[in-house]
This record gives sequence, structure tokens and C-alpha cells, in this order.
Amino acid sequence: MSFELIENPGRDPAWTTPPTGRPSARSLHEQWPGYEEAPLLEVAGLAEEFGVGAVLLKDERERLGLPSFKALGASWASCWAVAQHLGCPELADDFEGLRRRLAQAPGLTLTCATDGNHGRAVAHMAAVLGLAAHVLVPEGIAQARVDAIAGEGAYVEVFDGTYDEAIEHAAGLADDQHVVVSDTSWPGYEEVPRRVIDGYATAFGELDRQLAGRGVDLVLVPIGVGAYAAAVANYLRGPAQSDARLVGVEPADAACLMASARAGRPVTVDGPHESSMAGLNCGIPSPIAWPVLSAAFDAFCSITDDAAEWGMRRLAELGIESGECAGGTVGAARLLLTGSRSDELRSMLRIDPGATVLMPLTEGVTDPEHFARLIVQSS
Repeated sequence: MSFELIENPGRDPAWTTPPTGRPSARSLHEQWPGYEEAPLLEVAGLAEEFGVGAVLLKDERERLGLPSFKALGASWASCWAVAQHLGCPELADDFEGLRRRLAQAPGLTLTCATDGNHGRAVAHMAAVLGLAAHVLVPEGIAQARVDAIAGEGAYVEVFDGTYDEAIEHAAGLADDQHVVVSDTSWPGYEEVPRRVIDGYATAFGELDRQLAGRGVDLVLVPIGVGAYAAAVANYLRGPAQSDARLVGVEPADAACLMASARAGRPVTVDGPHESSMAGLNCGIPSPIAWPVLSAAFDAFCSITDDAAEWGMRRLAELGIESGECAGGTVGAARLLLTGSRSDELRSMLRIDPGATVLMPLTEGVTDPEHFARLIVQSS
């Protein structure tokens, strides 16, 4: 297994989350059909294997009827963007009011590009709101993920290019009838991705109550364009007032945050990006996420797919069926805490045998065929 970890030279210990002045997404989420708090799991078997006091998993394998945390960001950003498009910003957190208003203005389409989970979430939100959806996916995405997006009622366009190129193409589709809901930003398009990040904050309000003052020492977070990671940083370095060491996890061939940290500025990692951790196959950091991650994260690491596959198999042995990105985070934790450099890295990150490690399980099984092959191979 290939594993690389670097300290973040841009880490600013004095950085704290700035106030946004934007409303909370939680009020919308509590109105959304199927909303429930995602549980916090304590897994003693992993703690023993990793040589730490506790391993906590924030279980995001089911959100608003979908197998991923992405539903939190997509729901809030979609409602905010549509309310703005209609000239009714007051309806952004009024689920039924927005649905009634949309019934009087048919024909809108939510549009985005995706490697899987974000696009399915946008398509699902469109269906719940009574809208159409047009989702672009890069070539090579698992057919199961394409089928899942189409199953939400979306028109799925397979784009001849990388995920980052699909993002650029989707941006050009915005018009009077197409509302683009992206989780990454570009010049002139920042407010919707900010709402995606704000939407994820609902999970951390839950987490704050679930921890009930319990301290956390190490947090590992999977990073694609960086929106979810920015939400984690905003929580830890803001309301939680935590000094937990924060480590980002990326695929080895799409480690754009690691490259950016080394360069001290956003860097593009050219494709093809072919990791099975599909949601992390991103070569360009989100411009609005980069300043947060640069200041708040202590380290970035990269892994290869075999680490993610180990994590998926080990979680399955523990009765937790999860996808590649969740497995990658657990696999990265194993390599950090028990691998050939573990003594050095534990010292660097101040991780002692009594430490509490927190990781999000960001998705359930989104490629059943791949999951089944892994489990058969390990049996």
C-alpha cells in the first residue's frame, strides 16, 4: 500500500472560523422528509487494532433517503439557489412554501457535474422539489453510480473528459431555466458552494451534542474539492474550539490539496484520476475551500486504492457496509497509526495510546459490484 503524509506548512494555529452571517441550514433539514440525526459509532475493535483509546465513526451512510452525507449540502444549496432564482430568497428554508411556489413556475432544471454522490443528491433534491435534473458524469464512472443518478429521475450525460472538465462544461449550462448547483466554486460562482458547506454544518451540530464535551485528538477527513473538509474545519476551529489534529485524505493520483499545501497556493493535479474512491477524484481544490483548509488542517495524506479496499473489508467484518471513500479514511488511519512510519507520525501529530480518533463514514455502498467482489475475495 502506498501512503504519504506531509505536515501542512500553511497551518495557522491562530485561525478560527470567521462569522458568516448566513442562516443555519438545520431548520430546512428538520422539515425535509426522512430527516434523522446520523449516529456516532464507537468501534472498540478498531481502537485496539490502531493502538488508541477510542475510534468514533460519524455514520453518514444514510441521509435524507440517500447513502451519503452529500444530501445535506445539496438540499440546502438547491433550495437556496432556486429561491434566489425565483426572486423569493425568504423561501430558502421554507420547504413547503418553496414547493408551492415552484408549482406555479414549472420548467426549472437543476444542473451539476459529479463523480457520483453529489449528482445523485442534486437529482434527488430536484425530484422532491418537482424539478428536472441534468447531471454530467465523467467517462469511467461506475455504471451503478450512473444508474443510481438516473434512478432519481435525472437526465445523465456522460461527458468525454475528466471530472474537472465536466464541472467547467456544467457551469456553461446556466441560463433562465437551468440552475447550477455545484459543490466547488469558480470566479463569479461562490454563493451556492458556500451553501453546500453550510449544509454540511447540520452534521456537526449533531456531533457536538453526541460528543457531549468528550475531547477528540485526531480527525481524518476524505477530501475531494474540499467542501466537506471545510465544513469539518469550520466546526473544529469554530464552535468546538478543538485543538484536534486534522488530517486530510486523498487518492494518490488526485492529491490536489497535498500538492497545493506544498506549493502554498492552489495547484491543479492533471488527470486521468482513476481511483475507485470516485468522489475524491478531483484535481482542483475549490477556491472557497482552499483558504480554510490551508489554515486549519495540520496535515494531508494520500493513499492508493488497496488501502481503501482494506478499510471496506475491515468495516464489513465489523458489520458496517460502506463505500470506497469511507473505507479509504479507515485505511489511511491504519497506515498512519500502525504503518512503517507510525512512530514518527504519531510523534509529529501528538497521538498517544489514549487518543480519541474521529472519522466520518461518508457513504454507504454506492458500487455494489465492487463491494461484492471485495467481500468475496476476503471470505
